[in-house]
Amino acid sequence: MKKNIIITIVICVIVLVGVALLGFCRAKHPAAAETRHPAFAYYGTIYELNTRQFTPEGTFRAAEAHLPELKDLGVEIIWFMPIQEIGVEGRKGTLGSYYAIKDYCSFNHEFGTREDFVSFVNRAHELGMKVILDWVANHTAPDSEWTKREGWHYRDSLGNLMVQYDWTDIAKLNYENEDMRKEMLKAMHFWMDEIGIDGFRCDVAGEVPTDFWEMAMADLRLTHPDMFTLAENNDKAQELTASAFNMYYGWDLQNTMRKLAKGEISVDDLWSFFEQQDTLIRKEAIRMNFTSNHDENSWNGTEFEWFGEDGAATYAAFTYVIPGMPLIYTGQEYGNHKRLEFFEKDGFERKHAEQFEMYKNLNAMRRDNPALWSPELGAPMTRIANDNPAIFSCARVLEDNVVLGIFNFSAEPQTVTLQTAGLEGDYTCICGMPVMVGTEDQITLRPFEWLIYAK
Repeated sequence: MKKNIIITIVICVIVLVGVALLGFCRAKHPAAAETRHPAFAYYGTIYELNTRQFTPEGTFRAAEAHLPELKDLGVEIIWFMPIQEIGVEGRKGTLGSYYAIKDYCSFNHEFGTREDFVSFVNRAHELGMKVILDWVANHTAPDSEWTKREGWHYRDSLGNLMVQYDWTDIAKLNYENEDMRKEMLKAMHFWMDEIGIDGFRCDVAGEVPTDFWEMAMADLRLTHPDMFTLAENNDKAQELTASAFNMYYGWDLQNTMRKLAKGEISVDDLWSFFEQQDTLIRKEAIRMNFTSNHDENSWNGTEFEWFGEDGAATYAAFTYVIPGMPLIYTGQEYGNHKRLEFFEKDGFERKHAEQFEMYKNLNAMRRDNPALWSPELGAPMTRIANDNPAIFSCARVLEDNVVLGIFNFSAEPQTVTLQTAGLEGDYTCICGMPVMVGTEDQITLRPFEWLIYAK
């Protein structure tokens, strides 16, 4: 049966930014004992909070005032970039890099006090959100007290502290030293035991020996069984997610999406990527899906530079339909077009309501449709055959919960016939409008238009 639903699509697009989701009410939260990850890791979305740039004040107190806003957005996990004291020796720029830490158990006075941060964490918990901290275990600032301890850092033949890449404001730690390992774990316990955070995002996790991560995370989980861990790594994801980490960085996915946006690969190649990933990384590991983060935004460009003014929203929505957990970086929910300064104070404007509503609706859709949850509770993604090579069409089916995603990744209008046999029925568009899907549906999509249906 062929049924043209262009009118319905147009209505959905018009009301997308202003209408709350309807009909997505099936969520049943998993019991932690039955799953590998903490419950919130399955249905949640992660938000990277850049304290310096998140508010005009750049403080914990100012950020806390925006917690109801993040709750309304639908965020489950707040990831703080490092908040400890930054080293002075070799400092880059005026304020320095968050990742040149002088003292692991300190608080950067630029952001506020220990009491201020604890207040933020407590308020986030009251609102039902989790807080994780960026953990820089690979290196310290060169003027850290740790550099005075024999054998705690790598040194060259002249006894000089060793740096990596162009990170001239850091000194690399030596994990052959057992005393250093013990002190690192002790510092991690401080943040979990005394400050009350819920886990860690671990910087350049692949540069630190995996056996340290496995030891440290196992030790921390003895007293914090629901802690959440994210590894900044893609290449060693299979190894790092064996026991230490819940989630890994989807760098390969982002690079593949960029190639598609530049016209270097096809939609078929995108499907080949997912087929390959299924054979390389364990199905229980959660991939973090993103169109931007602090590194990408500051050094490589915003999502609008990579995916275009119209394409950025398409790729963002795509990260919610495919397996994994979506990331929102500071300012994305307001359509920030700026490359935020890394070593200086900067900021963005909170005025683009359409982006906020889009992310809010996507977060609600993810939470309320178990088919979209992270592995292993979510459904696998299957391909919906169609007659247009520019259109990516997929389904995620978990018992009676079905989500369909249709994406036009081209800058031209596209008409496509979808082979939806077995998926027929009454659906709800993400904008809340009812949609009927038949056995063969012909759809016309505008440039970069995307559609998500659920039942």
